[in-house]
Amino acid sequence: MAEFLFELYSEEIPTNLQKSARAEIKERLYKSLEEEGLKIKSFNIFSTPTRLIISIQKLPLTLNIPSREIRGPKVGVMEDVINNFLRAQDLPKKNIYEKETDRGKFYFIKTKKREISIKDIIIKNILNIISTLQWQKSMKWANTEIIWGRPLRSILAIFNENLLDFNYGHIKSTDKVIIERDLTRVATKIKNFNDYKKILKKNEIIFDHEERKKIILNKFKNTCQKKKLSEVFNNKTLEDVINIVDNPNVLLIDFDKKYLEIPNEIIISTLEDHQRYFPLFDKKNQLTNNFFVVANKPDNKNIIKDGNKKVVEARLSDAMFFWEKDKSKNLIKQIAKLKKITFYEKIGTLYDKSTRLRKLAGYLSDEFNISKEKVEIAASISKSDLCSDLVGEFPELQGKMGRYFALAQGFEEDVANAISEHYLPIGNNSVVPKKPVSYTIAIVDKIDSLVGFFFINEKPSSSKDPFALRRSAIGLLRIIIENKLNIKVRDLINYNIALLQEQGVKNLNSHTEKEIIDFLKERMKNFLKEKNIKSDIIDAALSSNSNDNFYDLFKKSIMMNKYIDKDIGKNAVNSFKRAYNIIEREGKNIQGKPDTVLFRKDAEKNLFQKINEIKIILTDKEDNKNYEDLIQNLSELKPFTDSFFDNVVVNDENIDIKNNRLELLKMFCNTFNIFVNFSKLEGLR
Repeated sequence: MAEFLFELYSEEIPTNLQKSARAEIKERLYKSLEEEGLKIKSFNIFSTPTRLIISIQKLPLTLNIPSREIRGPKVGVMEDVINNFLRAQDLPKKNIYEKETDRGKFYFIKTKKREISIKDIIIKNILNIISTLQWQKSMKWANTEIIWGRPLRSILAIFNENLLDFNYGHIKSTDKVIIERDLTRVATKIKNFNDYKKILKKNEIIFDHEERKKIILNKFKNTCQKKKLSEVFNNKTLEDVINIVDNPNVLLIDFDKKYLEIPNEIIISTLEDHQRYFPLFDKKNQLTNNFFVVANKPDNKNIIKDGNKKVVEARLSDAMFFWEKDKSKNLIKQIAKLKKITFYEKIGTLYDKSTRLRKLAGYLSDEFNISKEKVEIAASISKSDLCSDLVGEFPELQGKMGRYFALAQGFEEDVANAISEHYLPIGNNSVVPKKPVSYTIAIVDKIDSLVGFFFINEKPSSSKDPFALRRSAIGLLRIIIENKLNIKVRDLINYNIALLQEQGVKNLNSHTEKEIIDFLKERMKNFLKEKNIKSDIIDAALSSNSNDNFYDLFKKSIMMNKYIDKDIGKNAVNSFKRAYNIIEREGKNIQGKPDTVLFRKDAEKNLFQKINEIKIILTDKEDNKNYEDLIQNLSELKPFTDSFFDNVVVNDENIDIKNNRLELLKMFCNTFNIFVNFSKLEGLR
């Protein structure tokens, strides 16, 4: 059995590009080789900052392709079609024959049994993949045609201990490993993966990113146990760090304890976001003045340690200065400074936005039965910290610093928390704000962003979402659903549109309201799919009468999904189905407004009365609805519809009576559709 070794040696590739390249190459190469007929038993891909490495073990030298029969075009087609078929199979016309099938007579050919060299298959597929790799950011250098994540220096390719000879642009494949250290460059010829591992090990290069991760974590844990520190580390920072070193060395460093007086978030952000270091906590989860640095070589003379300490203390010194300066600046007075900060050119300034947020929050305060004054204050100062030097230096701390400033200036805690929490959720797995003032500001902030950009017709496309409006929409839905909020989003959108018009923002989209509702419904559809709700139930809910009350839609979808296959659900669906089928066939111009004077049978009167009872229950604006009871109520209509169909002839000779009975059935269907649009359920379309 043979072995394939492949290395792409380049200038240092950023960590996020490494991870995506590893994943894409492995997936595509594995799949393409399997499609060629190869059974892959051992496939590994590794990376260092400068190397992408593929190792495939236990490969055959050749692949036997058995003879097979291939169906071509139907007999009687034009000659050109036949010739194209033969050309595609690389066979002469004499090989073609006719054969009868259950779909008619077709031309067939039989391919010859053949043997293909595995190295040819590998070269073809590997060149195709590396030339079409989807880099998030790529480079083109010198006068070459190659486009890569960073400039490529060498391509090592070995199959069965021999050079796999090919060219990729200006680069000719080699069987030599390049090692660059201290301005020297050495190329060593190798034959296999074992040779490769020995060369790298000799030069203290750990090529396996997972092994580097284990080494770093072991050193972290050993040091933490000795120093009695908590063994909790930021996984994202860890994933980044393992891809920027190839010989990890963990250093424990400290900074002056005086910096612990500033908010923890500043210190953590300085270490994690700006330096890719690891802040350390004690066993009580209190931040300490210790941190880990992962260096790329030993630090025998403490040069790296001292240098990193100076860098961190310099940044913390600046942060402390800004903190002392900014925390006393009155947040109310800072609002006027927002006039100098543009939110978006066509929409206005952050002052304009905060004004809209204040009015929107006041509008929602009645809906949520909370203090109007409190939410208006929170909305007004929600962006004030963006004027501070501290947030200018640490933009990732927007909101968080505003909370500290507000607490230092004596604002109530829920107002201060709203400044920080109104940015939540920041991702699909992030928590949502749970306190009324916080979720009110979060809702209006996200609505205002959606309405603003749709209003000026700068909507997300299928491939681009520069203003993260999908994230805003998903966050909005999660806040509404997880806090069980019954709000009419359409009304909020229209009020937001009016506020933009008051501020003189030019309307570039006359369909803003509809498009935002559709946009939210599409996000809602995906949200419900992730909850394993059936597709037809999702469609039924989203096309119902309450299609802008997203908590209502969520609960109805959950309950329908739970009961659709149980007796309660079956009774409701079957009752609707009998009436719906008649209306679809007979009642094209029927409105659902029967005249009680034209009722002739008790079954008609009883059904009409029961429908009205259910209608009152379904349209009740009570926030704490029992959705199981609502489905039960719909199910209870079945005896009344059964009695109606057993005792009443819809197609009466008297046209007025007939139409009135159709009106009654239409009223029945309309009532069901208050809950969800039952006509969208499977078996009814």
